[in-house]
Amino acid sequence: MDKVYQICKYNIKFDSYLPNPLHKDFIYQSEGLRIHISKRHPEALKYFEKISEIIEFPDYIGVNPNENVPSFELVKIFDDNIQIGIKLDCEQDYLFVATLHPITSSKLEHRIKSGRLKKFI
Repeated sequence: MDKVYQICKYNIKFDSYLPNPLHKDFIYQSEGLRIHISKRHPEALKYFEKISEIIEFPDYIGVNPNENVPSFELVKIFDDNIQIGIKLDCEQDYLFVATLHPITSSKLEHRIKSGRLKKFI
């Protein structure tokens, strides 16, 4: 199993955007996350060092309706629209960054219009 480590504090304001509050003290990341991103989303690897910034200062927050575990997604607009997925490890009871990848502007706009993503204030 990959080693996990804290990357930033959980923002309690996230709970007001989520259907089921997930309040935890911290959000974690595994050592294997960089490998996952380099294999599955290599174009997003340049944003890997910005994961904490995305979590601390997201532009949008939402919930993926297709996830079967408690989770949420955050989007930050840089030169690209970068989305991270954060999931709850139900067995160990902690939140972790599951993925980081770009999304197109049209996908971002569609998710805002559908209500899946909301502006994080």
